[in-house]
Amino acid sequence: MASAKYDVVGLGNAIVDVLAIADEKFLADLGIEKDAMQLIEEPRAEELTRLAREPVITSGGSGANTIAGLASFGASAGYIGKIADDELGHQFMREMMASGVPFHTRPLTEGPATARSIIFVTDDGHRSMNTFLGASVLFSKDDVDAVMVRNGEILYLEGYLFDKEEAKAAFVHAAEIAKAAGRKVAVTLSDSFCVDRHRASFRQLVRGFADIVFANEAELLSLYETQDFDAALSALQADCAVAAVTRSAKGSVVIGDGAPIAVAAEPVKKVIDTTGAGDQYAAGFLFGIARGLPLATCARLGHIAAAEVISHFGPRPEQSYKALAEKAGVFA
Repeated sequence: MASAKYDVVGLGNAIVDVLAIADEKFLADLGIEKDAMQLIEEPRAEELTRLAREPVITSGGSGANTIAGLASFGASAGYIGKIADDELGHQFMREMMASGVPFHTRPLTEGPATARSIIFVTDDGHRSMNTFLGASVLFSKDDVDAVMVRNGEILYLEGYLFDKEEAKAAFVHAAEIAKAAGRKVAVTLSDSFCVDRHRASFRQLVRGFADIVFANEAELLSLYETQDFDAALSALQADCAVAAVTRSAKGSVVIGDGAPIAVAAEPVKKVIDTTGAGDQYAAGFLFGIARGLPLATCARLGHIAAAEVISHFGPRPEQSYKALAEKAGVFA
């Protein structure tokens, strides 16, 4: 097998986030479900963008956030995702390239705008996401950069792509390319909403392609249709080689060979915005895997990244993850 040019190559929805502070009444008045993700159409996206108070506009998208986090750790990473040839699309491309991540997917010149997620953050740090998928899901097998996929030690696939058949086909196509090249495939389930809609496909993906699986507790329970966490964890361990399940303030549980490993969350003085917490956990974990570190250390790196991102507004690192990990003595 040829040596890898990239530690990780990510494939996902290319989205620009519009973040704003909101209170409970604002959410209720607009029919926004708190701490959940709702899919919306372009007119609703325009309306919510207008109503967002003093918004922060920044590149997002779950898989892209993870790739940006990997770059902050010092990893070599690439990204594949669909934008439109518009202002937000150009911003997304600039910000990915500025973080040191190659991004060359051909933009959409006709059709819907670049995807955006209007995220309202309440005083408790919880985020309510309203996502217009736009150009991001008009992603087909032709958009998969086979050379980049083959050159990645790990292919990281974002579950949100499963909402359109063409994007799902591209997702599976990329996994097949990676497997044929002897590479590892990592999958994030993304949201219990996605798991509910595509449970059978996700189970097939986890059993047939995934070497590494990321989920939070709600996604895991939905995948195996149970409220018994231990039973769901056992089922996941039977289906894949390595998995990490995040449990918010409880930390995470990692499974590999042997008994599950519980890893505590890193302390945080104040939670400002939980947007991107799971994405950055995955960045730390994947960095550890790429460096051949023990699973418990991979999880700790994930928690260090998650703790940093929830301490400020926005889904991507403001401090160097590499510096934070070195300060914490992880590499000692």
